[in-house]
Amino acid sequence: MQTKITIIGAGAAGLFCAGLLGQQGHDVTVIDNGKKLGRKILMSGGGKCNFTNLNVEANHYISENRHFCKSALKRFSQWDFIQLVNQYGIAYHEKDHGQLFCDNSAQDIVDILVKECQKGQVKFMLKTQLEDVNEEQQGFKLSTSQGCVYTDKLIVATGGQSMPALGMTAIGYKIAEKFSIPVVPVKAGLVPFTLHKPLLAVLSTLAGIALSVEVSNERISFKENLLFTHRGLSGPAILQISSYWQAGEAITINLLPDFNFEDDFKPLLDNNRNQSLKNCLAQILPKRLIEALIQLNLIVDLTVKQLTPTQQQALYQTLTTWNVIPNGTEGYRTAEVTLGGVSCDALSSKTMAAQKQPNLYFIGEVVDVAGWLGGYNFQWAWSSAFACAQALSQV
Repeated sequence: MQTKITIIGAGAAGLFCAGLLGQQGHDVTVIDNGKKLGRKILMSGGGKCNFTNLNVEANHYISENRHFCKSALKRFSQWDFIQLVNQYGIAYHEKDHGQLFCDNSAQDIVDILVKECQKGQVKFMLKTQLEDVNEEQQGFKLSTSQGCVYTDKLIVATGGQSMPALGMTAIGYKIAEKFSIPVVPVKAGLVPFTLHKPLLAVLSTLAGIALSVEVSNERISFKENLLFTHRGLSGPAILQISSYWQAGEAITINLLPDFNFEDDFKPLLDNNRNQSLKNCLAQILPKRLIEALIQLNLIVDLTVKQLTPTQQQALYQTLTTWNVIPNGTEGYRTAEVTLGGVSCDALSSKTMAAQKQPNLYFIGEVVDVAGWLGGYNFQWAWSSAFACAQALSQV
């Protein structure tokens, strides 16, 4: 089979890029190992797809080259994608921190992308395994489970290794390495923490409890919800900090992010002097959590009036600087994004083209650009796909 442009991967970046190129009159074929288009999109945002964010800045992304994403994000912004969503009459709503979700279903976003591809007469080869890629005089020869595909230009939009159950593989990195393009070591990001057994034995009894906290390490902090699970810690605050966590490092959890000692905490104690400490604190924290902290010997089970001023300060310090050392993360199985990927230093930030390999492009999550939780990774998919499509249309 002969085609002008081949895109590997029918996810957010691949589909969006295919639609743009097809509508500009290019002969485009999309190859994917799955039987469904946009599998990860359908799973995202609890099935509602957090498709972008109202506040997109370069500092919402992690990369060894933190300036790389700026060019693409500027040329195709969140407002451009919102305009496309509005054009199709898709109902959506804003959640915390500017996150935009579909009212109905993530299927709405997949439908937009598919319709855009149909307008451009894009061809699809689904349930097709890519086995090898070799350079030819006029482009590339792709060996697949459905035979050979000869293409002038190749766009790699294979995503990362997160959620392997959806068919995600390391094929994109292997293509890069085959053409001597450096790959930044990859690991799971936006992922729950697991805990060491002694701590897990106590905290797993809190599974299902969520509360607003501030979680930090020496580099960054996030104020969002924490969720206790049977395996450890999850929730938006934990997912966010996980992308900045190094193995063996402690995270600091502030259980009272909105409390000041003099203005809030001390008056609470003073007004409940005759109560047990457990009952007093139960006014501001889940009672089961307080019992767990007592079991961990972080809180002493006294009455409030038994606390000296020094003990009051120490208690406040304990509740606002609880240090936890995770055992590890749940890994790619539940990770929402892959950190690392094809080195930005080997790509053009304007075109997403490999600098030393003609006619080869990398877009989306396969690149060493990983966003925060909140629609940022989808916006990177749209923006990088647009940059690539725009570049190819000017060739």
